[in-house]
Amino acid sequence: MKDSIKDTARKKLDEYLALNSMRKTSERYHILDAACEFKSHFTIDELQEKLDKETHFKVSRATIYNTVKLFIMLRLMVRHRFQGKTKYEVCNITSNHCHQLCTICGKVSEFKSPEITSIMADLHLKRFRTDGFTLYVYGVCSTCQANMTRKKSAIRKQNKNTDKK
Repeated sequence: MKDSIKDTARKKLDEYLALNSMRKTSERYHILDAACEFKSHFTIDELQEKLDKETHFKVSRATIYNTVKLFIMLRLMVRHRFQGKTKYEVCNITSNHCHQLCTICGKVSEFKSPEITSIMADLHLKRFRTDGFTLYVYGVCSTCQANMTRKKSAIRKQNKNTDKK
């Protein structure tokens, strides 16, 4: 499926560059290909590291930022701000999706909700054409919940031992 996303993204980029008389640089395509290799969200640092180490293609940080900005404008990529961190992801054909974010550890995971997708498909906004949506649900992940429970139990146990003395 990643190949079809990559092929679709390359075609969209080709069309845009041709329509706007822009050069089809190898940097743009290497950055797009590297971004499409990520299975989840990534940072600019992770993208640059992938380009440097895995593809051995050196690109300046300014080129990466400018290219990512172009990809966001073309809706090939989406920028997310998760608790003070900026992460990116490549848009797939159906870019409607939901994220759950742990407010303690910052873990981000995606989930599917046919009910929410259905509601959003039926939503009609005045003077606005909807392209897609992203929903953020904030809470506490199960790992952090377990850690908090263990800490509370340890504190209670410690307080009981202190009270007995």
